[in-house]
Amino acid sequence: MANEWRINEQDELLKFLYKALSGKSRNSVKSILSRGQVVLNGKVTTQFNEKLQPGDKVQIKNRVVPEDVKLRGVEIVYEDEDLMVVEKAAGLLTIATDTEKQATAYRELTYYLRRTQPKRQLFIVHRLDRDTSGLLIFAKNKETQQALQNAWKENVKERTYLALVEGHVAKDGTISSWLTEGKGPAHKMHSSQKDNGGKKAITHYKVAKASRDMSLLEVNLETGRKNQIRVHMQDIGHPVVGDKKYGARLNPLRRLGLHAYAISFVHPKTGKTLRFESDVPKDFLKMFFG
Repeated sequence: MANEWRINEQDELLKFLYKALSGKSRNSVKSILSRGQVVLNGKVTTQFNEKLQPGDKVQIKNRVVPEDVKLRGVEIVYEDEDLMVVEKAAGLLTIATDTEKQATAYRELTYYLRRTQPKRQLFIVHRLDRDTSGLLIFAKNKETQQALQNAWKENVKERTYLALVEGHVAKDGTISSWLTEGKGPAHKMHSSQKDNGGKKAITHYKVAKASRDMSLLEVNLETGRKNQIRVHMQDIGHPVVGDKKYGARLNPLRRLGLHAYAISFVHPKTGKTLRFESDVPKDFLKMFFG
């Protein structure tokens, strides 16, 4: 065993692991637990809320992924027989395009599966823009992919983003409009307050932090349209920082100020509701705390 502890007081397993493994990110700790590396009193457990009692022994098995499998720009947060939840870094595509075939989350995870589970395949469930970081779901079989995609609105209970936007946003709000995609190489989305035959888009937002120059918003999607948050933030006069395409003037992060922060969905095989939450990007917080 790589690490071993004897419990001195009552605690919950995940809370204890955060403290015991304080040098690792919260997502890394969750990944260790969800992938069956944690042993409690001699038995593997993946339960985040497992109750610990004085005298219990917690151990962490050695790395289950081969040492020579190095994932670039993507971290596995949760994995079971049917799906994976991963965190994608900004700058990495979800899947290949005509101009970029190599630097994609799909390619990295396919490589991982070939080395560890060669009979498994990888299927796209949904996507994030290249410059958006955060949580993504991938399926490991066609049935799971189809079950999630065909009942996406019913299965996905929460999709929360963090948006760092320009200017001081004074209060919470909701944005509703119809979105259409423009022609030309930019494929820019256009928003209309009237039904123009486009797709209805609804975005709810809450102010988490605000300064004179920037605001950090917690954004919940009622619908999932292309570039929805980006165009809706432009609609209210507070474009996402770094988003020149939709009116931003500032780019302090040298990336898009958008992060897929939390996702909750019903597992299509078990029927259980799973929820995952990532860390707030440190560069977002630096805009307020230095």
